[in-house]
Amino acid sequence: MPKRIQAVRRGNFRENNRKSQIATRTKKTSAFSRSNASSNPNRPDPHNGKGHLRSKATINRLNMYNEKPNYEKMKKTPTDPMAGRLYSNRKYWGNTRQLDQKELDKYTTALNKSLESKGSGHSILISGRKLPVSLLKGADIKSSKNVKLLDIESFEDTFGGKARRKKPRITSFSLETLAEKAQKLQSEYNPNKDGDLHKFDMIDAKDKVSDKRMEAGQSKRIWEELYKVLDSSDVLIQVIDARDPMGTRVKHVEEHLKKNCPNKHLVLVLNKCDLIPTSVTAKWIKILSKEYPTLAYKASINNPFGKGSLIQLLRQFDNFHKNKKSVSIGFIGYPNVGKSSIINSLRKKTVCKAAPVPGETKVWQYITLTRRIYLIDCPGIVYNIGDDDTETVLKGVIRPEKLEAPDFHIQAILDRADQTNIIETYGIAKWTDSEDFLEQLGRKTGKLMKGGDANQNAVAKQVITDWQRGRIRYMVHPSQAQIEEAERKEKPVFNPALLVDLHKKDDEDDLIDMDGDEGLEALEEAEEIK
Repeated sequence: MPKRIQAVRRGNFRENNRKSQIATRTKKTSAFSRSNASSNPNRPDPHNGKGHLRSKATINRLNMYNEKPNYEKMKKTPTDPMAGRLYSNRKYWGNTRQLDQKELDKYTTALNKSLESKGSGHSILISGRKLPVSLLKGADIKSSKNVKLLDIESFEDTFGGKARRKKPRITSFSLETLAEKAQKLQSEYNPNKDGDLHKFDMIDAKDKVSDKRMEAGQSKRIWEELYKVLDSSDVLIQVIDARDPMGTRVKHVEEHLKKNCPNKHLVLVLNKCDLIPTSVTAKWIKILSKEYPTLAYKASINNPFGKGSLIQLLRQFDNFHKNKKSVSIGFIGYPNVGKSSIINSLRKKTVCKAAPVPGETKVWQYITLTRRIYLIDCPGIVYNIGDDDTETVLKGVIRPEKLEAPDFHIQAILDRADQTNIIETYGIAKWTDSEDFLEQLGRKTGKLMKGGDANQNAVAKQVITDWQRGRIRYMVHPSQAQIEEAERKEKPVFNPALLVDLHKKDDEDDLIDMDGDEGLEALEEAEEIK
């Protein structure tokens, strides 16, 4: 090779080498990317992924754990208003699926072939309400107005001796028989049992509740709590208000126990007996004792009345249920009759939240009386027996501060309460009607509005509160018919005094006399001795 050519090639090689060195020196590379650190996702892998080194995804995930969050980016408001929102499309939520035109044509072709081979396609089950059947039908079906019935079902299969069609059930084969049957049905017809006769009349004439609060104690949740107590209790104590015993009895629960739970004992406790005379209390006890065991009670932690008799009765139930590990006593009744107060008086301390307002107890709760006797407190229940709004308010079912028109119920209070007691309580000697009474009471108590007029709404709520708390004295006297009916009955349905004799006669000495506050201590001592 000539020396001139060799010199040219040598010069070109040197020039290329110099350019590559300059490019290597000017290339921007990071020293971290060339390192073999375990936190470098781009580190060289000598084993080509077959060794024990971490993969690139694992290293990136571990590095993410050590990164600090970008608070500025998190606080930044997105510019796109639809950022983070799901596009509203019914296909995401419904049972609908989309179908493109190719699949629709394919299905239509298959349907047409089936129609040609099987007639009018009666063997295909398609719901016209859920699918667009008009899209699935071909042009021939749309143009044809008459359906080929003979292709669906032949004449021989429909009529004649080989007919497969089901015959209709005919009760009468002659006109005389049909007329006789119609006359018989007409004579046996009872319009009172026909629910469809006045179906729309009953809906139109139904009394609409002006205030939803009038349905207090009738909700599904309250009745679920009641049936929990009924199922869990061995003995049920129905607490009724001594001022209106018949009005605060839950007859629906009593009938339910007689029909479905005959093994459960029911006892009536006439609470708030200190608000009525003793003679009236004795008459009601005489009347109610003919049906169920009845006790008079005054719920008070410091000075109760009837506590010894009630604990004695619980003791007898405990002896009767000796085969059980424990005995549960459930307290049921209307709101604001004193169920929680009776439990507090038995324990001599506040174990249940009690207040002189209805609806204080929200859920059922267990309270331990002794090692074997447990008490169950139940929310107040109200069974709809057709009472009007005023009757519901006067039974103490609704809190006065929640009433929309409390002045509407004042006239009934003035009619039922003792006039002398109202005069002594409020100091108003004469009034013409309920509006005049509220006007005078508002001026006397200083509850006025702008212009000097009395705030009748606030005054009416205060009067209803006094009625529910017993400041206004009232009572329902037993009628002469109820007294005579009670005298005709020979004995009560259930006598609690015979409980121990029914169980074991030798346990008579085990019964202890419990009066006042010594009843609970004596009961606990008797159980500790056993």
